[in-house]
Amino acid sequence: MDALAGLLEGPRARGAFMIRACFDPPWCVRIEDRAPLTVMLMVRGEAWVVPDAAPRVRLRPGDLAVARGPDAYRCADAPDTPPQALILPGAECSYPDGRSLNGSMDLGVRTWGGRLDGSAVLLIGTYLWPGEVGGRLLDALPPLLTLTSEVWDCPLTPFLMAEIVRDEPGQEVVLDRLLDLLVIAALRTWFSRPEAAAPAWYQALADPVVGRVLRLLQDDPAHPWTVAALAGKAGVSRAALARRFTELVGEPPMTYLTGWRLALAADALRDTDDTLEAIARRVGYGSAFALSSAFKRVHGVSPQEHRGRVGRSARVG
Repeated sequence: MDALAGLLEGPRARGAFMIRACFDPPWCVRIEDRAPLTVMLMVRGEAWVVPDAAPRVRLRPGDLAVARGPDAYRCADAPDTPPQALILPGAECSYPDGRSLNGSMDLGVRTWGGRLDGSAVLLIGTYLWPGEVGGRLLDALPPLLTLTSEVWDCPLTPFLMAEIVRDEPGQEVVLDRLLDLLVIAALRTWFSRPEAAAPAWYQALADPVVGRVLRLLQDDPAHPWTVAALAGKAGVSRAALARRFTELVGEPPMTYLTGWRLALAADALRDTDDTLEAIARRVGYGSAFALSSAFKRVHGVSPQEHRGRVGRSARVG
């Protein structure tokens, strides 16, 4: 599992959902849910996305926007339309004066807004808890990125439109996977753009030597890797691997592996009830004590303290 897939790993466990939004002008929704990642795909009509802390953008049919939280933003028919609804943490909805919407804008299965046949239709997918692994990727994204239909063609739109309104067994899993594919395709396209600042590890995946080593570390972090073993797999000397890996990724192979293992451990502490011993074995530490020592050295708190903190945050959110 690489960090691009890790961003989306276990979306149901972390909280992910997708809706179809339908509106007629004038309309405006202010989003204050603090979600780390939201994707908006314009299906019909036009919309403006107006962040509090970034330039506004206009979406036309086929355009896609990705908002990186936790900053608030508005989605509207025009930049100056006042908000008619607020989206708050925990997917709570209210009027601007604080009164609950009480489902008054529900239009059917995963459909929300003013009118089913509205002139503006968006597909909106939100990930609530990206985790430590996904955080490596989120840190490389701007507050708001957009891809116009001129630079990318999304073949998933017809499938998403057909599946989002179905109410059948396993439907949430189907939508989870389609949302994953949509976001991965969008981020791949974004990182290939000249204006994108792709993280060093992402660019290094294209290198025939370092890319192979990165995939080995990401796919099997529990293996007792050494620089010598990795160099043998890559067909180069230890010195050549250490030099090339550090130049491209920005840190030595074993330092990268430690960070990857601890990111996986942090996510497992939040997303599962597994014992520290079980998590330690899964991410490549010989004992709970060894994992606890490394975790506290890097994160400044013990694994138990981290689990308690993220548990409280989830309950509050």
